Amino acid sequence: MPRVSLVEALGLRPLPLAARQLGMVLFGNSLTPKSRFDHTSLKIFMPRVSLATWLGRTRSDRFLPILNFFNRTPTPFEEGWSVRKTQARDWRGGSLTYDSHNGTDFVVPPGTRVCTAAPGIVATIRREFHRGGLKIYVDHGGSLVTTYNHLARSCVVIGQELRRGSEVGLSGASGADSTFMFPWAAPHLHFNVWFGGVAVDPYAAADETSWWRARNDPRPADSGAEGAPIMSSFDVEGVARLRQRCRDPHVAANADAAGGVQRQGIELLVEAITYPTRFACAEPGRLLFASTSSPWGALDLPFHRDDFDGTVIL
Repeated sequence: MPRVSLVEALGLRPLPLAARQLGMVLFGNSLTPKSRFDHTSLKIFMPRVSLATWLGRTRSDRFLPILNFFNRTPTPFEEGWSVRKTQARDWRGGSLTYDSHNGTDFVVPPGTRVCTAAPGIVATIRREFHRGGLKIYVDHGGSLVTTYNHLARSCVVIGQELRRGSEVGLSGASGADSTFMFPWAAPHLHFNVWFGGVAVDPYAAADETSWWRARNDPRPADSGAEGAPIMSSFDVEGVARLRQRCRDPHVAANADAAGGVQRQGIELLVEAITYPTRFACAEPGRLLFASTSSPWGALDLPFHRDDFDGTVIL
């Protein structure tokens, strides 16, 4: 397993960026509510698993522990990003999640190879200490986008074509949450699935269809096993409407400078799904797509098959 330093794993470089965004975490601003923590946040900690994982240990059975699932009863965005456990319900009806959690957390030691869950194209790469650390966004076409968060290192470039199982980066624990909770919060990959501009749970309840190819038991794919990657098509009028509804001058300026509907759509999509309160409409990402396909069963576990065989719920 490649070695990454603690500073790299936590995403503390560049230090000035982390310092500037620390205020956003603690206090927010007029367009972005502050993050919220309380005593219930302690329920997320798994000290025995966390400390062992920080030391680079994995399970002998080659299975990944799940730290958190997608929350089916999320806190409204207007109340801020909540790392509390006050209204948490996962796909099984359990509470292995927290209020604002919109993805799946796989516990892995820093430096673990992270792979794309399906064929796609690297849409963009972001580094934000405030929300998610180092993040890679992969567009799989049909308005399906996956994101790989809290990375220590990126191994791809924007526009790069990826086959199923291609390596995209090395895992870490970058971002404010893991830094504040070190070493009690387990290092992990936070994996998002976005469809039609909104977050979806890749796991399926009894009456739903799973986004995983192996249903609710995802497995890694062969590297390069499949794929002629394509990109999603953004609706021209929808992009223009969302740009008009953008309340953040900095975000609007970046979108205007992106050049072309495709790049402008990507810029607005990333902001809409990460900071929806910066737009004057509900679920702003939905405006970007006139139509969507439904590639159910499209995704594999985003790790290398030589490293892991599956997942386990502790």
